[in-house]
Amino acid sequence: MQVKFVMTQLHFKKIIIFGVGLIGGSFALALRRANAVGEVVGFGRSAETLKQAQQLGIIHRIGVDVRVEVSDADLILLATPVGQMPAIMAQIVPHLGAHTLVTDGGSTKCDVVQHAYENFGVHVKQFVPAHPIAGGEKSGAAAAHAALYQGKKVVLTPLPENMPESVTRVQSAWELCGASVSELTPQQHDEVFAAVSHLPHLLSFALVHDISQRDNRDLLLSFAASGFRDFTRIAASSPEMWRDICLANREALLREVQQYADELYTVYQALEKSDAARLEEIFRVASGVRSNWTQNN
Repeated sequence: MQVKFVMTQLHFKKIIIFGVGLIGGSFALALRRANAVGEVVGFGRSAETLKQAQQLGIIHRIGVDVRVEVSDADLILLATPVGQMPAIMAQIVPHLGAHTLVTDGGSTKCDVVQHAYENFGVHVKQFVPAHPIAGGEKSGAAAAHAALYQGKKVVLTPLPENMPESVTRVQSAWELCGASVSELTPQQHDEVFAAVSHLPHLLSFALVHDISQRDNRDLLLSFAASGFRDFTRIAASSPEMWRDICLANREALLREVQQYADELYTVYQALEKSDAARLEEIFRVASGVRSNWTQNN
């Protein structure tokens, strides 16, 4: 069913989205719901996905000629897996309009920023990196919805070359989607999200993979309940996207894996020694931190 929108005052006349899946599609739907954009043009690898996005009312048109579309765009969102971004940057940079801004939805920032410097050159001032802290286990245009960013956080990692008004304009786009915007440096961003996002995804994938390799896998899964379901929900996320994220943030993630391995060994030792007091202490600290976090977020 196609979503219909009523136009009022526009913040952006034309936006281009590369990768009209959950992240890019939800960005478009949120801005359209806010009556903040006149036209949304979509580019992507899959003609079928782009056609579906148009039928669902996510985009107005499917892009054909990057050169023509990019030159008069107000904002371009790179919402593809991070591994695809360098090629897209190289493709669009010769055709950027003087007032065209580019942002992204990548879950890593140091690598994306490096790619931007390598590909945009003097135009890097037009690129304002971003990471929306929102998502889901389902991907593709059909998973997109206008409320995805409502009440969620978006992190900007502005570059020294960015003009303040450019950062403000990109910030306003995410705020129009309902998000709360914060700023970090690219390095701070990658260190933070290695611990609280990338590591949990890696662990979830690893646990399900471990179960999948066992001879009694079907029996195990037949008795898995809410605890297993909650812990492994994110293992249904896009393998391609999370492959790129893990490799892009490899150094920070390796440090987090090692630290987690050390913690696991501490638990292993307590269990091996039947050290009830140590186990309870670990569980009590973890339970308290988790309870306080859920109450405040």
